[in-house]
Amino acid sequence: MQLPQRHDGETPARPLWLLAELTYACPLQCPYCSNPTEMSQIGREITTEDWFKVLRQAREMGAAQLGLSGGEPLVRQDLEQIVAEGRRLGFYSNLITSGIGMDEERVMRLREAGLDHIQISFQASNAEMNNFLGGTDSFEKKKDMARAIKAHGYPMVLNIVLHRKNIDDIEEIIAMAEALDADYVELANTQYYGWAFHNREMLLPTREQLAHAERVTHAYRERGGPMKLYFIVPDYYDDRPKACMSGWGDIFLTIAPDGIALPCHAARQLPGLDFPDVREHDIDWIWSESPAFNHFRGFDWMQEPCRSCSEKTKDFGGCRCQAYMLTGDMYAADPVCAKSPEHGLVTGAVERANATPADAPAAQPILFRNPKNSKRLHRATSEQ
Repeated sequence: MQLPQRHDGETPARPLWLLAELTYACPLQCPYCSNPTEMSQIGREITTEDWFKVLRQAREMGAAQLGLSGGEPLVRQDLEQIVAEGRRLGFYSNLITSGIGMDEERVMRLREAGLDHIQISFQASNAEMNNFLGGTDSFEKKKDMARAIKAHGYPMVLNIVLHRKNIDDIEEIIAMAEALDADYVELANTQYYGWAFHNREMLLPTREQLAHAERVTHAYRERGGPMKLYFIVPDYYDDRPKACMSGWGDIFLTIAPDGIALPCHAARQLPGLDFPDVREHDIDWIWSESPAFNHFRGFDWMQEPCRSCSEKTKDFGGCRCQAYMLTGDMYAADPVCAKSPEHGLVTGAVERANATPADAPAAQPILFRNPKNSKRLHRATSEQ
């Protein structure tokens, strides 16, 4: 079988990174969650044996990195079995978790199963904001789990999603991570997909906020602090799109909780694409031959200005999901790009964010992923 070529036209494409979204269930309610907003309409989760088949077939295709995410993957009671099968097959595995549903015993079980890496997320550097955004009293629990992860020989990797509500606390966020003896810290500005897209007006930071956070991060690096900090700028503050997923169907393979195979976690929102089910097709066919995975490979699908752009081999036209969300046309140039005729959709959002003081009351209530108490959260949001 002749596999499709990578975007460089030389190396046969194979999935190198498998993201196993084990479940969309989660005890938290984060308003920037990247899970689909229509997740309640998505079918039942696939079984342990289905996941074993996915892991085996993806490994046979060459996949080496295994990400275990959700929702909250700890909700799956078979997580240790899936980890152990990944280890048996030779994957390097990374658990992406909120820490809720974990205790020291479970850290030990995951270690024994062969888990290589754990990334734990915080919503903020203080209990009040962390618990408000997450919708549960989780701050101290997260700190306890971060310490347990470190105690059991894992590097401590923290993820903090930054946005208008917490980015001004960047010094405190870095200090919290340092106090926890973190090794790596991902300061990930919100990217506007899923729930975050619906909450964009309440979450997009100002230029001043973003510049301040970058200065603080650079200053820490220049001091030679012990932690490795990764600062990820929001797409909306750039004038060129990212090479989303390093190209459609080029490196990354995502399997959703219901067994639907996707080139990226957000792709199922794109209209007219029939994404295959791992219970009906094997990974080789899905990756190599399915119409959905071949749809945006190469450059023939591109419209202008992308088709004749000299930068198309770098960014592949940007993100198809972002183009669709902003313009309604999944073939359009990503409006993040200054060359896009729809670039004003992005600059307009940025201008509105900068016209509103960072400490101004929210113009509308935040749409939480699964609010525990909508009246309380509506009131609290209005007071932020």
